[in-house]
Amino acid sequence: MPITLDKLEELNKNLERRFRDKLVVNHDLKRTLVSFQANKKTPGYRWYKFKEGYSSALVDYALDKLGIDYGKVLDPFAGSGTSLFASAERGLDTVGVELLPIGSEIVEVRKIIFESNNHDQLTKFLQEWIDKRLWEKEKGGRKINHLKITNGAFPKTTEDLLGKFLNAIDKVKKKDYRRILRFALLCVLEEISFTRKDGQYLRWDHRSSRGNGGKKFDKGEIKEFNQSITRKLKDIIDDLKGGNTLFDLVKEPRGKIGSVEVLRGSCLSILPKLETDEFDFLMTSPPYCNRYDYTRTYALELALLDVDEEKIRNLRQAMITCTVENREKGNLDQFFSQDIFQRANKAFENQKELQTIIKYLDEKKDNKELNNPGIARMVKNYFYETALIIFECARLLKSGAPFVMVNDNVRYAGANIPVDLILSDIAQGAGFDVEKIWVLPTGKGNSSQQMGVHGREELRKCVYVWRKL
Repeated sequence: MPITLDKLEELNKNLERRFRDKLVVNHDLKRTLVSFQANKKTPGYRWYKFKEGYSSALVDYALDKLGIDYGKVLDPFAGSGTSLFASAERGLDTVGVELLPIGSEIVEVRKIIFESNNHDQLTKFLQEWIDKRLWEKEKGGRKINHLKITNGAFPKTTEDLLGKFLNAIDKVKKKDYRRILRFALLCVLEEISFTRKDGQYLRWDHRSSRGNGGKKFDKGEIKEFNQSITRKLKDIIDDLKGGNTLFDLVKEPRGKIGSVEVLRGSCLSILPKLETDEFDFLMTSPPYCNRYDYTRTYALELALLDVDEEKIRNLRQAMITCTVENREKGNLDQFFSQDIFQRANKAFENQKELQTIIKYLDEKKDNKELNNPGIARMVKNYFYETALIIFECARLLKSGAPFVMVNDNVRYAGANIPVDLILSDIAQGAGFDVEKIWVLPTGKGNSSQQMGVHGREELRKCVYVWRKL
């Protein structure tokens, strides 16, 4: 008998009843807080727009609300390092894991600046770059590395200046200064290009040499290179000069500043190598089950970091499954202890609502009713891999330590997938108490494609608060 949407809705309501006392609308949580928006004016965090991240204000809120004022913090999906630096400001030692080179590069360069003992010298150096425009004095420029997806991304004059800027960087003696200048370049790539990050892909402006297909897209002003890089360097200088919390803490010590460490690679392979009962707090936002391919959206930055096509394919496959292009990850059992692997598998297989959703999507795939047949596989593997990570994190956290996760619910083929409740149910099996599921007052609309077929219905956007028993 085919699984119907009514059947799924009934199961979801049963799950909601189980967690009824845990679902709490939190009016403190605005969408700006759980997204990058609140970081746009925050010193140190405003330099690079990491769209998929949350704000430092949310980290502060969670630390205050949960009474965390000492210990060690873990973020298995560190992104641009917001959890790490916001916690370090408060004296907490931090460890992050990040697979994407753009994320780990942001963290490492910000760490160089954060831990620098001579900001005056650095600001003087950066100001000289602005005043002298040393890159314009280069006779020739380096050839820009491109991926297939980034060919033609910049106007010719911009690409020429990019090459000259990179040439000029190569002549800087101090390695740290070279990395800071390259970081500034990474921060402006999107605004000086024909592209705009848009979830699953890069959108191309109609003025580019590449066909965009479908409706003509106009991104608006394409910023001029000299203007953009100068403004970005000035932003860094202004934050270094003081009057801003992040770097005032460093320049004028107000107690202990915590350490920041980022481990490059997949948390699926790295987390099992960390010590048991090592962490006092965990805050993270994993990739959502929404088909977003970060190797595409951050392709400009990855190309500049010398990531080639083969590395892109490897990165995409190593990510927690969140795109239809992810294949099955074989041999995951090699990373985890037998106990954790078996328990996580059992929790995954016994989650009734999830297994029914997977069957429903498989049926839709077999009937060719999914807009991409890979969706069914993606949803299954997303939850399977996330279950392994949750169980591993339970091992790493001390008893009583909170686990805070930001995530979105999703919908495919009309089926509302309550990611918040399914993961919370799995977390209980891993040894967590579901303390609260903070629900944002306003939800997230489903895609225009879904609305066209199934109508408009908001999906819950939540911050989960679990605590290790």
